[in-house]
Amino acid sequence: MTWRAGGADGAMRWPVVGSWRAPFASTDIPWQAALPWQQAASERRRKLAESVALGTALATMLILPAQPFEAAPLASTVYVLMFALLFAWVMAGFATAVMGLHAFRHGDRHALRVASLPARAVDPHARTALVMPIRHEAIGAVFGGLQAIVESLAAQPEASLFDVYVLSDSSDPDVRVAELSAFAALRSAVARTDAGLAARLHYRWRQHRTRRKAGNVADFCRRWGRRHRYMVVLDADSVMSGEALVTLVRLMEAHPDAGIIQTAPQPCGQDTLHARAHQFASRVTGRLFTLGMQHWQLGDAHYWGHNAILRVAPFMQHCALAPLPGRGGLSGDILSHDFVEAALMRRAGFHVWMVSDLRGSYEQVPPDLVEELRRDRRWCQGNLQNLRLVAEPGLHPAHRAMLLTGAMAYLSAPLWLGFVLLGLWLNLGVPLPDIEPGAALCARLLWITMVVMLVLPRMMGAWAVARSEEARRLGGAWGLARGVALEMLLSALYAPIRMVAHTGFVLAALTGWSIEWRSPPRDAQAVPHRLAWRAFWPGALAAGGVVFALAFGAPASLPIVLPLTVPLILAAPLAVWTSRPDVGERWRRRGWLLTPEERWTPAVLKRAWALARTPWPQPRWLDLLRQPVLLAQLMSQSVRTRTAGARRAARQQWVATAQAHGPQALDDAQRLHLLNEPHHLLPLLIVGAADAQDATDAGRSPMAAMASSSA
Repeated sequence: MTWRAGGADGAMRWPVVGSWRAPFASTDIPWQAALPWQQAASERRRKLAESVALGTALATMLILPAQPFEAAPLASTVYVLMFALLFAWVMAGFATAVMGLHAFRHGDRHALRVASLPARAVDPHARTALVMPIRHEAIGAVFGGLQAIVESLAAQPEASLFDVYVLSDSSDPDVRVAELSAFAALRSAVARTDAGLAARLHYRWRQHRTRRKAGNVADFCRRWGRRHRYMVVLDADSVMSGEALVTLVRLMEAHPDAGIIQTAPQPCGQDTLHARAHQFASRVTGRLFTLGMQHWQLGDAHYWGHNAILRVAPFMQHCALAPLPGRGGLSGDILSHDFVEAALMRRAGFHVWMVSDLRGSYEQVPPDLVEELRRDRRWCQGNLQNLRLVAEPGLHPAHRAMLLTGAMAYLSAPLWLGFVLLGLWLNLGVPLPDIEPGAALCARLLWITMVVMLVLPRMMGAWAVARSEEARRLGGAWGLARGVALEMLLSALYAPIRMVAHTGFVLAALTGWSIEWRSPPRDAQAVPHRLAWRAFWPGALAAGGVVFALAFGAPASLPIVLPLTVPLILAAPLAVWTSRPDVGERWRRRGWLLTPEERWTPAVLKRAWALARTPWPQPRWLDLLRQPVLLAQLMSQSVRTRTAGARRAARQQWVATAQAHGPQALDDAQRLHLLNEPHHLLPLLIVGAADAQDATDAGRSPMAAMASSSA
């Protein structure tokens, strides 16, 4: 299928906004290295590809003499091919980490950096939308974080450039009422310090939920995108400081050819041992991979769907997503929309950058292994879908490579599993000829090399951080060393569990099994034993069967398989133990797996965590119905009629009655009846200054505009 900004190929269209045009109008971009950073990126990618190809070719040649081609030619050939693919995958990650270490130690003059941002005022017309799509989220965590963001933004001189939008896809009426109540409390709290910013806080509920988060953002763009030059997209667990938000706008203003600028959000805020290990690894090892990707991607970078700023007009013009045709798990709505949107933005001629030195961008990670694998189930299907777009005309080669590597992140799991099982079968089920001692030694050395390439990035990350100013906040040299050791141990235990789970996800995606898409929990709670055993019993049963069979049939092979089978057998108790907040708190008090935010908490995070722990007002239906603004919102969602004309007339009558006589003039029983019928709810316009402006432009009152426009 083809993605274009115009034509009649059936894809969804967004109109061109005003007279604004891209600096590169054609979608058939010649990808020559025209700019200095493009020349540097081409050279770096060439070196990366050459190192991976050369290393893989050499390793494959060394392992060939150790294979029993005469006894099992087909199995040996498949084994060697799997080895080559997996070695290339490991080699690519290792080379990226080495590039990251070089950038960490010596910097990168071609990278987009805050440090090189010129000091100049922001264009007063650079209006920016801060959008937070939500669905059935924890009210305290979401609105507490959002209030901390808005309060931090209010302290910036450029706060008047921002409008804040909460975009709700919640279908449960009780959840919507809780959201409205929390939103009213948020506006009241902000109004006490900045009435103007409070008037620019908006809430919109979408009745027809299509294409999940991508559809939610698309609906916002169709309705209000033309009001804004930029858009900062947040997740429900995102927290960003006001200074970081303003800096993103300044970066966009300084680089008019940039379509997306992605921050490197720092994971923090979770207390379980599972999450703490993830947070620690992100600050030590993950940093090298982030800098390494930035090193060879430069202006052809990833977009992760949140904590990023987008140029709205080209996003609307070029990044509309049509469903993938066909049937099955790899068709329908595009799930990993962010990678595709980055590729389309780059195809339109705009650069996609990652800025790694911007402070003040934070997110949360799944609190336990069960939730992590649920998230990976969705990501797996989305990344496998993107394989269908690799050959899409006009995409930049770097983004084709990113679509491939995104899929390979999950396809590597069945490859590893097949590689291990096939190697076990070749060693046990095939009469092997005598192998030259030199060939056997080379095979062992190659295995050791792969293990070293998997482990060494952690060592490099710890060494780099230990020599930086941040070492003290990570526990010093001793704290770094023991943190890396514990994180490696947990990763080794998790690796077989993830391998088996991801293999199942790949098979599920290829066979078209349906998935459940729901918001992850924002608060850490111990995983119940029953839930853990229900999630992991198939892998535990299979691993136990393998151990039992080998114990009687080939006991000499047990030392080889035990590192893989024992974690699978213990997966359920391991998931429960690492999900307990009290366990994570004990490790924190002892100084293990510390992150900088625990030693010195930024003001915006401190405020967000405090508000999340503060009980938010519990909504009561009748109290909400006595508030005219909230009543108007709920009525605009809830009027039930059969025809468009009757719906409009009923809406106008209800609003006129509420406007003339107040909410008490309406019958409580009828109102409650309407509020409890979510399948008949109508689309809701944003309530706030945006609606007032709509009404002013049309020469009508805000209430009348809300009634007629939503019909």
